[in-house]
Amino acid sequence: MGSLLMSKRLLLLLPILAAALAPARDKAETWTELRSPHFVVVTNANEKQGRRVADQFERMRSVFQAAFPTLQIDPGSPIIVLAIKDEKDFKALEPQDYLAKGSVKLGGLFLRAPDKNYVLMRLDAEGDHPYAVVYHEYTHLLLSKSADWMPLWLNEGLAEFYQNSDIHEKDVSLGEPSADNLALLKQSKLLPLATLFTVDEKSPYYHEEDKGSIFYAESWALTHYILFKDRQEKTHRSGDYIDLVQQHVDAVTAATRAFGDLKVLQNALQAYVRQESFHYLNAAISTSVDEASFQAQALTAAQSEAVRADFLAYNGRTADAQALLDNVLHDDPNNVSALETTGYLEFRQGHLEEARKRYAQAVQLDSQSFLAQYYFAAMSMNGTVAPSDEAQVETSLRAAIKLNPSFAPAYGGLAVFLGMRNRNLEEARRMGLTAVSLDPANVGYRMTVANVLLAMSKGKNAVEVLRNAAKVAKTPEESQAVANLLTNAQAYAAAQEAGANLNQHVGQEMPGQKPGPARDTDVPRLAHRKEFVASGPHHFVVGVLRNVHCDNPNLDLAVTSGAKTLTLHSDNYFKIQFSALGFQPSGDLNPCHDLESKSAKVEYVESADKTDAPHLLGIELHK
Repeated sequence: MGSLLMSKRLLLLLPILAAALAPARDKAETWTELRSPHFVVVTNANEKQGRRVADQFERMRSVFQAAFPTLQIDPGSPIIVLAIKDEKDFKALEPQDYLAKGSVKLGGLFLRAPDKNYVLMRLDAEGDHPYAVVYHEYTHLLLSKSADWMPLWLNEGLAEFYQNSDIHEKDVSLGEPSADNLALLKQSKLLPLATLFTVDEKSPYYHEEDKGSIFYAESWALTHYILFKDRQEKTHRSGDYIDLVQQHVDAVTAATRAFGDLKVLQNALQAYVRQESFHYLNAAISTSVDEASFQAQALTAAQSEAVRADFLAYNGRTADAQALLDNVLHDDPNNVSALETTGYLEFRQGHLEEARKRYAQAVQLDSQSFLAQYYFAAMSMNGTVAPSDEAQVETSLRAAIKLNPSFAPAYGGLAVFLGMRNRNLEEARRMGLTAVSLDPANVGYRMTVANVLLAMSKGKNAVEVLRNAAKVAKTPEESQAVANLLTNAQAYAAAQEAGANLNQHVGQEMPGQKPGPARDTDVPRLAHRKEFVASGPHHFVVGVLRNVHCDNPNLDLAVTSGAKTLTLHSDNYFKIQFSALGFQPSGDLNPCHDLESKSAKVEYVESADKTDAPHLLGIELHK
């Protein structure tokens, strides 16, 4: 039972299989959708089993809500549970990596993307805890915001810990021992803890059946041991460990600092799994569920295929997804779900204009789809937004927010849209902060807020936001992006402070006294410039940069492209987005000295005031 993390990065995938390869439909198969207050269950079993699954998810949610009242347990994206009746149909949906011979046999998995939350589970599970997979995958759902920093052993150990829960109307038992895990651990050699702590999604201990089983079992045992030892001895070693890994301390070092000598811990764990009795928690927690509120409907063949196609698309099984989509759109060309999924596949393959068209169709057909509204806007913003589309892009972002007030990407998108147009900047700042509050781990939202603050001439505030962003950056790429923007923001804040000091100095001069000369390179110019108002779409031109002139922090330059020369201006060169194509620049870039005679692709926007030069937004340097 694994946690599969998906990203929205642009990927170039292999060509899709032809529609002729699409499998024929099984006309005898029926699918049912059950909607409970917090979940959508889609099943090819019967309605009774679907209701039971929805009931169990709702009860598990109640347990976590009571146990962790400060935890955000309802994500901003839909939670869709695919409850599959048997192994054969399960394999038609599970990740490709698990279909190979010798792979771990899954009973379920959790798939997370920025805009979707899927749980895939088998209904033919056996044993004392038939809903173990439900509890396991729901635990992954709640831990999903921590998955980027939490070591895999702890993520899976907690899921295994909670999967053997017994949930009743008025009480719940948590942390009951797993008979299967204990039997395996007693007859197998434990993994060295240094190995356990470093297993990741690419490790054979996570995928191969003979190795994966011991990884899950030992992860459960260590989690169970540490949690109950903390409880009995009133210590907080588990919390200390979590704090350390959150601070990017590597998993082995963090374990040594939090748990002590790993050899001692290994021996203690070895003895722990061989004991005859184990503690568990029993708590009086009411988990009553109003089943009368559940709504059930039979799905058509096209509807069920659209749901499965979407899951397969997010699951990376592109050809299988496309085959189902071809079936759906052949019978129902206006199926909104299928159009959205097709747009997502086009996006992943880099076909941005095709993706935009698909989402535009979905918006026109169903204005109540927050995802269609958001992705139409996102795809439109990815390129040049035509003047005729600007109003619809903004309208779609606002519609997505209204339809789903918990969906962070829509707030982030609106903040970017307004910030790039230097319009309604205070609202843009609020939108960006809302996105951060909904998804604190997303570094991109924090950088958006910083860019908006720079556009508002609030350099110090931008620096503060970026310093906090640096603390939550998870990858080297994120850390570098934050560091680059922070350098610009600090330089801008310093220029602002120098200008303010000069103003104060000039104001303190004695009447009639002439101020001393100021060096042109040391202080920013204080001449007032009217506020810039953008007009029309963003434009791009490729050419050679000439006549670069700085009047700190202003920047003027010309772009020579063939026989044409275009003059551009920036009120603040710290706001310009600099990048390089085909090479890695050495050292820091000084726009005032390093741009002259360089080949570049330049992004700019016209001014509403035709007497004002177009404003410079971005420079992509070419080798």
